[in-house]
Amino acid sequence: MHTDHHREARRSAIVRLLRSSSVRRQQELVRLLKREGHAVTQSSISRDLRELGVLKHSEGYVLPESAEAGARTQGNFAAVGQFVREVRTAGPSITVIKTTIGSAGSVAAAIDKAGWQEVAGTVSGDDTIFIATADARAQARVLEQLRDAFGV
Repeated sequence: MHTDHHREARRSAIVRLLRSSSVRRQQELVRLLKREGHAVTQSSISRDLRELGVLKHSEGYVLPESAEAGARTQGNFAAVGQFVREVRTAGPSITVIKTTIGSAGSVAAAIDKAGWQEVAGTVSGDDTIFIATADARAQARVLEQLRDAFGV
């Protein structure tokens, strides 16, 4: 399909640009892609970055294979584990994760992708994630999984 071809070409360009230079903001990536002749919007770039598994770090965007050696063998958490600073509870069904600035979305996406049954949902900001669970028992299981995954 014509649009599939354009999407794949755009995603290839995104990967190439992120490998060759430091890109800190989506607006910057939109500008670089438009300069190369790609018809893009910030929402299409946001979707591409999410589907490509691109991580947001305080220094800019990071491709998943370059985020950390061994990420493939240790699952989704290896690539984002370096960004997690603290895990704590805030009541019987809310768990809070503190991350480096700009990394919460990437860590929350990895948690969502894990598909843990105990997680009702995640909400992320810039450096904080709230994880909702049904009850204290589910929260205890999530805490154990988080500590195993992130070593905190």
